[in-house]
Amino acid sequence: MMNNLISSVYRIRFHGRGGQGMKTASRILGSAFFLEGLQVQDAPRYGAERRGAPIFAYVRASRTPINERGIIHVPDLVIVADETLLAIPAAGVLHGVTDRTVLLINSAEKAEDLQVRLNFPGKLIAFCAIPEEEGDHGLRHVGVGCAGAAARLTGVISRTSLEGAIREELAPLGDRVVGLNLHLALRSHDLMASYGVIVTPGLATSAVGYLKPDWVDIPFDKARVSAPAVFAPATSDQVMTGLWRTERPVLDRALCKRCSLCAIYCPENAITLNREGFPDIDYQHCKGCLLCVEQCPAHALRAVPEHDEPREATGEERGKGEKRP
Repeated sequence: MMNNLISSVYRIRFHGRGGQGMKTASRILGSAFFLEGLQVQDAPRYGAERRGAPIFAYVRASRTPINERGIIHVPDLVIVADETLLAIPAAGVLHGVTDRTVLLINSAEKAEDLQVRLNFPGKLIAFCAIPEEEGDHGLRHVGVGCAGAAARLTGVISRTSLEGAIREELAPLGDRVVGLNLHLALRSHDLMASYGVIVTPGLATSAVGYLKPDWVDIPFDKARVSAPAVFAPATSDQVMTGLWRTERPVLDRALCKRCSLCAIYCPENAITLNREGFPDIDYQHCKGCLLCVEQCPAHALRAVPEHDEPREATGEERGKGEKRP
């Protein structure tokens, strides 16, 4: 049996936004490793956020039992499906990277420029996970494109295993969805051919002699002191959750029937009605869940990619609602 001290583990993190398929990408990559005979962990990490919120998922794979659990702090490969996360420190994209970490970014920017901007010490690859002809409709498939690229860079996952993993994970969605995802994943797999095998596993953590955590005894406080409490109103106004969006709702006043359903269904109260009964959208706090678009019976609200300019809003939407530059 291989000694734990010389065994190795692939540690891979996917970073993206809710709705871009990071959970699915980690499951596909994990399943592909498993089909190659490796032991695997794969899991997403997110809270109660919804579409557009920064999330990450991780995969561990090894030929021997994996004794680690939880978040990957020192990754061998970091995959960034949405480059806008690089400007958000809380997303933790560069957490724990070293000079042996490979950073794979879905971006049209040159790898050399990203390397300088991020001051990244390891190998950086920039590629487009979605073909240009797919446009913004391909955003939901970014994850599978990234999974295909990651599979090739490890050098241990064949096209056959990658295809098998996609079919296994996506079979309930139907042949059309499976076929599209196969096309995107295998395209990314082929794009990475020129880089060779550049992701190498790190040493496994031994279960023998593992240092147990120390415990600190904290005296019990009365509830008046220690219970969680909010001491001032309107503090959530300071949290600009509009940064989570990949798409934003935009109103067409000519179609709006002023039924107020968008304001009723908005889970964040980011839509209010003005004196004329038209909705105002607070883009600083709209998370881009697009429930308003789904519920609008007149189709007066439509989803517009966040990077599109100029903003197609008039009247009140240019006033109170459009606070974010």
